[in-house]
Amino acid sequence: MTDAPPIRDAATIIVMREMPEGRAVLMGQRGKSAAFMPGKFVFPGGAIDPVDSTVPLAAPLDLRCAERLQQESTLPPESFAAAAIRELWEETGQTIGAQAAWPDAPQGWRGYAKRGLRPSGAGLHFVFRAITPPGRPRRFDARFLLADAALLTSDPDDFDGAEDELAHLQWVPLARARQFDLPFITQIVLAEIAALETGRAPESVPFFKNRDEEREIKRLGLV
Repeated sequence: MTDAPPIRDAATIIVMREMPEGRAVLMGQRGKSAAFMPGKFVFPGGAIDPVDSTVPLAAPLDLRCAERLQQESTLPPESFAAAAIRELWEETGQTIGAQAAWPDAPQGWRGYAKRGLRPSGAGLHFVFRAITPPGRPRRFDARFLLADAALLTSDPDDFDGAEDELAHLQWVPLARARQFDLPFITQIVLAEIAALETGRAPESVPFFKNRDEEREIKRLGLV
């Protein structure tokens, strides 16, 4: 009998853009041979790297966003913002940040710093959290952050700088998103963000808590 995989902290970023068809989100397709969610259309995201907790944000997260990210977490909230922005850059070539010198950027961030940027937490909203259910080959405790495409410091239609983890990068209209092959949790997240006003933080953050010893749906941020 093999040991169950560890639950790794992760960050996912949903970039939303106003387009002629209405609101759309940036998504790409995972490879069909990927160990986790093969062939599925997903938002950019991935596990937190240790270095992400050391990244100095050019602008801080909103206080309410930071407080909710801190709930039931041992990591600083800034690490989730940094990881989400790093994954966005690696997987799509898109950047969110502010012009700032960063001569001592750590390994994994030096290419980003060469663009004259440091990641920024301004305008990011924490909108969802979910732990991968037991029985999967990889498990993550993923925080989903929402960003308006106006925050991008890159051309939103240029994906030439993307690595090869996601294919078919595109802006998917919310009205047509369910026509794509989506993970179940992504369908739930899309329903949540469709109900949000553009640029507004949610009143509370749904948390699908699928730990082995406790499975529940709760909402973070409720008074």
